[in-house]
This record gives sequence, structure tokens and C-alpha cells, in this order.
Amino acid sequence: MQTLTIIGAVFLGIAALIHLYIFYLESIAWSKPKTWKIFGFSSQSEADAVKPMAYNQGYYNGFLALGVIIGLVLITTDVAQAGYALAIFAGASMVLAATVLITSNIKLARAAVLQGGAPLVGIVLLIVSLV
Repeated sequence: MQTLTIIGAVFLGIAALIHLYIFYLESIAWSKPKTWKIFGFSSQSEADAVKPMAYNQGYYNGFLALGVIIGLVLITTDVAQAGYALAIFAGASMVLAATVLITSNIKLARAAVLQGGAPLVGIVLLIVSLV
């Protein structure tokens, strides 16, 4: 396996871990004050008002992480091309979601960079390793 592939896989693995953490926050720990304060809510009633949306969004992040993880595993098998495709697609979805986040509110730029930085580096490295 090429060095760029390995480094790209590491960045995508980090992105998957970040998205699994976001899944945990949004779908499991949402009702805890420490969690909803991270997302800028000032009361339990505000957090409860968007709880169904956060729950859904958390699973979306979890599924993206799962896509990256399955893709990275497949890269090490006889169907490596499918693994590259899946990892790059899931990573690109993370980057595009981060782009939507930052365009929705510039105050969320830090969160968008956290959400989209690692997958962007990872997919660029994987693509470069393929050409």
C-alpha cells in the first residue's frame, strides 16, 4: 500500500472518529446540559425543541463514519476499488456537509473546519495516490 494511501486513510479514520463523536452527542447525549451547551442552546426546553432533528442528524453523521470505515477496510481487500469509491464518497459527503454548515452561519466556521478538514485532506490524498 502506498504511503499516500496510508496517510489519507489515517485522515479519513480521524474524520470517522469525529463523526462518531458527533453521533454520540446528537443521538445519545443530547439531553445533557453539557452537550446542548456545546451546540449553543441555553436551556433544556430549547434543546428539547430540536431533539428529533439532532437525533436524526446524529445518525446521519454515524452513517457517514460507517461508510468511511467500511471503505477503508475494503481498500485492504481484493475489492480495493470499491473501498476507494466508498471512502471517497463518504468523505466527500462530510466535506460538503461542512460546507453547508459554514454557509448557513459563519459563526459555525470552527465546527465546519473540524467536521470537514480531516476528510478533505484524506480524500485528496487517496485521489492523488490513485493517479
